[in-house]
Amino acid sequence: MNQNDDDTDWMIEDEAPADQARPGGSNAAPAPPPWRVLIVDDDVDVHVVTKFSLSNACFQGRRLSFLHAYSGEEALNVLRNTPDIALVLLDVIMETSDAGLHVARQIRDSLHNNLVRIVLRTGQPGQALEHSIILDYDINDFWCKTDLTTRKLFTTVISSLRAYAGLEDAHRRALALQAELDAARKLLAAVDQHAVIATLDGRGRIASVNDKFCQVFQFSREELVGADPRLLHPTPYPQDQLADALQALKDGEAWTDVISTWRRDGQEVRLRVTATADEGGGAIIVGSVLQALKVPL
Repeated sequence: MNQNDDDTDWMIEDEAPADQARPGGSNAAPAPPPWRVLIVDDDVDVHVVTKFSLSNACFQGRRLSFLHAYSGEEALNVLRNTPDIALVLLDVIMETSDAGLHVARQIRDSLHNNLVRIVLRTGQPGQALEHSIILDYDINDFWCKTDLTTRKLFTTVISSLRAYAGLEDAHRRALALQAELDAARKLLAAVDQHAVIATLDGRGRIASVNDKFCQVFQFSREELVGADPRLLHPTPYPQDQLADALQALKDGEAWTDVISTWRRDGQEVRLRVTATADEGGGAIIVGSVLQALKVPL
């Protein structure tokens, strides 16, 4: 890194909130957590210069907090114990000629950390071809230390933090969606235990049924799928009820009513059902059993 580049006036706070309270004020808001940046290098001077060059950096109203490691093994220990590190500035050659490359691979493969941004730095570019490293390792940037001026270092760090912030936000959204999906699956499993559920295709034929449906009506799934729903109802079907149901489904509304159905053994089963249209032109029907009445044969 070129220490002669001492023009740091351009290093202003990036995207800081305009209404941020002044420190020490009576209404001062708590400071947002800093971005954690891990500097990995066996040269103490590199740590000092890097930290000094980025001392005024700020992104999205958050300062930078620096962690330090002086070997590949130490870097991996820090990463294991500090999962919210946003960026690793990683030297290639430390205790071995490829220690940094080993760390980069371990971060992705062993620690399974796909969020942290990895910027490799080397003082001996001739020992490792840049294009092969970028192709073979999941890193985000590669610099020769002699080319990495203060300005370029700042640009690289801010770009890396911006990428990390986007990935972190996407990861949080994915976790939230997964939690909602898990909750929906648990709810569906609970409903599946206590309600009869069937879907109709666009032709009005039974497309699927749950186990409870088969249990209540005493038909196998193979007998029901593809069958006309009138298999479960004595003729004639109440025309006013049928018209109401069809009109509601046509209007995209849910239809709820009590209906009579027929079980294999001749019992009348009264259900409170709710039917909703699906995107394929069919319907989803969920019902709860109200009573089963023996009908004389």
